[in-house]
Amino acid sequence: MTHARGDATGPTSQDLPGTEVPEGALEPAEQRAGDVRPGPEEVTPVRPAPTRVGTGSSAGSSAGRGKARPTRISGTWVAVIAGLLVLTVLLVFILQNLDPATVHFFGAEGSLPLAIAMLFSALGGAALVALIGGARILQLRKQARRPRR
Repeated sequence: MTHARGDATGPTSQDLPGTEVPEGALEPAEQRAGDVRPGPEEVTPVRPAPTRVGTGSSAGSSAGRGKARPTRISGTWVAVIAGLLVLTVLLVFILQNLDPATVHFFGAEGSLPLAIAMLFSALGGAALVALIGGARILQLRKQARRPRR
């Protein structure tokens, strides 16, 4: 076997019967071993990337370079992480406030953990705000569709 240095350390494929390489076929690896650096005719020069000229800022400033614009996906991930943090804090709050509380609502009376009662009241308030906000959005859309006089 011939190494890159050219010394033989064992039988090559040329020494074995029936291993002749037909004309035009790829050469065995043993015959290709050696210096694999490209010759001068195989080297192509590398051109530097073109630079932007006159984009409205000074040529020496780095404004616009290296800043990635936020995408919808990144905004979604931020919202998911914020939601997980809020849920974690809410879970800790519920687990620390399991004392029973008596709740009276329109003549009905019941006992449930304090944190759960507070959670229901917060959800009710959020639903009320969403209904009022949705009504206002519908009102503004209707007003925007009207032809102006």
